[in-house]
Amino acid sequence: MLIGREEEQKQLKKAYESAESEFVAVYGRRRVGKTYLVREVFKDKLTFYHTGLNGASKSEQLTLWRQTLEQYRHKCNKTLKNWSEAFFELEKLIQQSKAKKKVIFIDEMPWLDTPGSKFVTWLEAFWNGWAAARNDVLLIVCGSAASWIIKKVFRNRGGLHNRVTYRIPVEPFTLGECEAMTKSIGMETTRYDILEGYMVMGGIPFYWSLLDKEKSMAGNIDSLFFKESGQLHYEFNELYNSLFRQPESYIKVVTVLASKQSGMTREEIIKETGIHNNGDTSQLLDDLQQCGFISMKYPFGGGKTKVIYHLIDNFTLFHFRFLNTEKATDENYWTTNIQSPARNAWAGLSFEHVCFQHIKQIKNALGIGGVATKVYSWKCGPNDVYSRGAQIDLLIERADRVINVCEVKFSQDKYAITKDYELSLRNKLGQFRTVSKTRKALHLTFISTYGLKHNKYSGLVTREVTADDLFKSE
Repeated sequence: MLIGREEEQKQLKKAYESAESEFVAVYGRRRVGKTYLVREVFKDKLTFYHTGLNGASKSEQLTLWRQTLEQYRHKCNKTLKNWSEAFFELEKLIQQSKAKKKVIFIDEMPWLDTPGSKFVTWLEAFWNGWAAARNDVLLIVCGSAASWIIKKVFRNRGGLHNRVTYRIPVEPFTLGECEAMTKSIGMETTRYDILEGYMVMGGIPFYWSLLDKEKSMAGNIDSLFFKESGQLHYEFNELYNSLFRQPESYIKVVTVLASKQSGMTREEIIKETGIHNNGDTSQLLDDLQQCGFISMKYPFGGGKTKVIYHLIDNFTLFHFRFLNTEKATDENYWTTNIQSPARNAWAGLSFEHVCFQHIKQIKNALGIGGVATKVYSWKCGPNDVYSRGAQIDLLIERADRVINVCEVKFSQDKYAITKDYELSLRNKLGQFRTVSKTRKALHLTFISTYGLKHNKYSGLVTREVTADDLFKSE
């Protein structure tokens, strides 16, 4: 059952129905559902479908290519020695096809681009010198290493420059789509449990497909992650090893970022990890960003010189908080430590990440879906006016000269603002206005799981957003 992906399906079908040959790139992080999407849309319409093999040599990749050709009843009379011959055989297969549109799907294409293979060169020759001149070829390329697709295809300075006619990013599921997925497998659960599952797994469809409907969400997390035989117990290393050819430096970066809730600058990352300060570092950070593991945030009023990098991948954060510690040795840890301080602290931080991942839903709940906005986080140290520093979880700066100052709280019930907390909120608003020097109206917005418990201290809050709002469609 294909859940969501309406816009992606629309784009793929439009490319198929085109009167011209089309070059489509489908990209997104590993296990986000790219292959499933393409296969479900085209099913029995594929003229040629081949998947690259991680870690295979050029000769091994070519051998597999030949085997795939033969599966589609195209007999190769010789061993393929290079990609020139491989694409020539593909051209012959296409010429033999009687389909109105020849759908060529090359999956995990980055793995085919082995060192010295000139794969991209002959892909260019295939498209520019042959397929593009026809009107019946739909070439779909796909890869989990989104950074490779962007660098080698989108930003190609050679023959592939501006050749892609459809760029289709496949994003992780939203909370609402994950809820639809649990219903599709017949799993009875609450939105609170789905939210917790999302904080662990993010919106990665493959992870959600592994849930056992007979178990609770907590029981599933134990079985999948904490049990040594669990299908996702070793996912961290498999994930990074499959995406990056030299994963060690990438893992160093996410490791140090996992320890810094407030994020780090490029200079701080270099100092903490010991990696070199050169163009390779820029590429490494860009790769992690394109694959959805980290984000760049500009502090409010700070300009581009103060960009802060944050680790935003839910699973990676969960890994460092729990699976990379002694807690991972207890295969029932999640069900037996529901109220542990470590779990509560993790939940607070993770809920903030979920909110950043659902900005569109938050804007819709606030009635500003059509208003242009910028999103920030903010913090400052002690100053002459206030004895303590302050931090704001989420700022939504609006084009209508309003800033939603958002407090994010994860709780198992309605949240009650106390006298001391109200004073802290007032000080925070005052400090933000003083330090930022903004003249825009400040609307204190409270984002929580179940909303506020209204009392004499809650009047300071202008607007509320609950977890239910995050489940709504855009």
